[in-house]
Amino acid sequence: MIGIGTIVNAATILIGGLAGLILKKYLPKRIAETVMQGVGLAVIIIGISGALSSVFKIVDGGISSDHILLMIISLVIGGLIGELIGIEKRLDSFAVFCESKLKKPGSESTFTQGFVTATLVFCVGSMAIVGSLEDGINKNSDILFAKSTLDAVTAMIFASTLGIGVLFSAIPVGVYQGTITILAISVAPYLSDTLITQMSLIGSVLIMAIGLNMLHISKIKTGNLLPAIFIPVLYQVILGFLA
Repeated sequence: MIGIGTIVNAATILIGGLAGLILKKYLPKRIAETVMQGVGLAVIIIGISGALSSVFKIVDGGISSDHILLMIISLVIGGLIGELIGIEKRLDSFAVFCESKLKKPGSESTFTQGFVTATLVFCVGSMAIVGSLEDGINKNSDILFAKSTLDAVTAMIFASTLGIGVLFSAIPVGVYQGTITILAISVAPYLSDTLITQMSLIGSVLIMAIGLNMLHISKIKTGNLLPAIFIPVLYQVILGFLA
């Protein structure tokens, strides 16, 4: 069944998030802050390792690099599109709306941070892209099932420190991955290992940016950079017409 991987993924985020909320009640604030710093460092390392594996390869005993120029162009064009659409602002607005329905007056809330952070982490990774494509083209949900397990653990950790906003990330994850799955059938002729590597590279760069934001080292508008992931698809389509 096409789309079952995304459905399972969204469900495991909810389950992991609920477990994290239970854990949050017994987790002192100082421990929660230290745990979040550790998670932030881990996210940065995951992003760096993914980016390096996509860029560098060994050829004839030496190291060569690929896709760097396309990565830069994609981030520039994607950032421009994201700013014009206002993706991050829309994510924040949705989070604020949900928070207004749930937040108790006078209470401190990390709802928006939890929602936006979890949404981006779950969406920009290579497994989200490749898994959704594989689900749509070959009706194979194995990658998304594996991602579901990882996301459940991540959701538990995030929810234990950032709260209930993490659970609501299951909504954009479902929409995002479901859309890719449906569109995969149409774009299948343009897909290649090189294209997937290019998309994964940009996703890894965005994951690294999320980690930097989590550690409060920067305030990168990662949400507005999301369109950059799909610029390589446009690039390959243009090359196809010019060939």
